[in-house]
Amino acid sequence: MDSRLHQNICAPQYSLGDIQGHKLKQKKLMATNQIGPVARAWYKWKALRLPWRKRFLVGYDLQGNTYWEFRLTRGAESNERWRRIVKYPRSTHYSSVKVSPQWHQWLRHTREGPPSIEEQHSDVLRRVRMQKLAAEADARWEAKPRVMEAPQAAPAPLLSTTKASPLQRDAGSSEQTGMGSKETKAETEKKDDPWAKAKARAPGETWQPASWSPTAAKKR
Repeated sequence: MDSRLHQNICAPQYSLGDIQGHKLKQKKLMATNQIGPVARAWYKWKALRLPWRKRFLVGYDLQGNTYWEFRLTRGAESNERWRRIVKYPRSTHYSSVKVSPQWHQWLRHTREGPPSIEEQHSDVLRRVRMQKLAAEADARWEAKPRVMEAPQAAPAPLLSTTKASPLQRDAGSSEQTGMGSKETKAETEKKDDPWAKAKARAPGETWQPASWSPTAAKKR
């Protein structure tokens, strides 16, 4: 599938007002870092690759940072690899310096050419669209009912002991009859035991241990 056709199919549908609103915000942001005619002329002068220079301006980003290439030795015939750096405005704090992914790729030599201003604007629009899609997805997810919050069914009421089923009544009566038959059988076995008299007459059957009580010694 063609990449352009795939992008047209998968691209989200946005209204013209959203894009125009973002462009207006971007213009307000760029107004603070707007490059004047003097600075623009100076940038063009620094971008010229004159033979006596070791450092050349390559481009700048939307935050006002400038990107440079330089060599340690002068001359265009040198085989030394170009080194790439970024310079930020002096009024910017270290923690506030932000470099876009496109310029990161260029600084690490994973990208041959520097990104243009139009490409940087389109990347900002893409990130705004992704944030909007993520917010819409989160809202749809929050609107769905959760399994833990589903209403639970009330437990079935327990059966009372007074209203027992016929099967339970039959089981209870059979248990009672079984217990009664066991008791009568044990009583008959005790009565008919032939060894009961012999055990009772044995001399050691009735003996129980007792505490020792010494008697007084007889006088001689």
